[in-house]
Amino acid sequence: MSKPIITEADFDVFQIPGLEARMQALIGQVRPKLEELGGLLAPTLTGLCGHEMIPHVARHARRTVNPPADTWVAWANSKRGYKALPHFQLGLWSTHLFIQFAVIYESPNKEVFADHLLRQLDDVKTSIPSGFFWSVDHTQPEVTPHAELDEQGLSRIAERLKQVKKAEALCGLRLDRQDPLLRDGDALLRTAEETFTRLLSLYRMAF
Repeated sequence: MSKPIITEADFDVFQIPGLEARMQALIGQVRPKLEELGGLLAPTLTGLCGHEMIPHVARHARRTVNPPADTWVAWANSKRGYKALPHFQLGLWSTHLFIQFAVIYESPNKEVFADHLLRQLDDVKTSIPSGFFWSVDHTQPEVTPHAELDEQGLSRIAERLKQVKKAEALCGLRLDRQDPLLRDGDALLRTAEETFTRLLSLYRMAF
């Protein structure tokens, strides 16, 4: 059985003007791939996390004017949703695909994760691959390479999580839209599984 691949045309969806037209392309072209990846990767994440991880594909249902600039599938330990829980994501901006762990602003686990991060700065600095990236806002594509963050930089992320209501922390891998790995379904699945394994320590710190 062939695995889903991500093509240049999938990234080009985010260049389509207008909410209705872009959503039509997302629903018809990109969402089925994310749904399939969600189902394929759920057993791996369930095994890693030790509890059932349910895939949720972004619906962008609240949008009424502006078309989405990115889309994703997220896995969390709830059938009702993922935003309030520590979770994993795989998704696309127009420029790249991301595979990451996330604690976003809706989550009451933010302070738990921040406290654990502050206590384990050295372990996190050494255990997360230098080629991974950190983000403090899931709605923006800008990131900071892990290699450029010292313990003080990680500490700032943690302190901000505790002090700022809208603060977030996301960490993971980015693959450029032209990366040939995206055209190989088996390689993409394997890379996602390896990335989630490397991020498991962060997930466990959020509880």
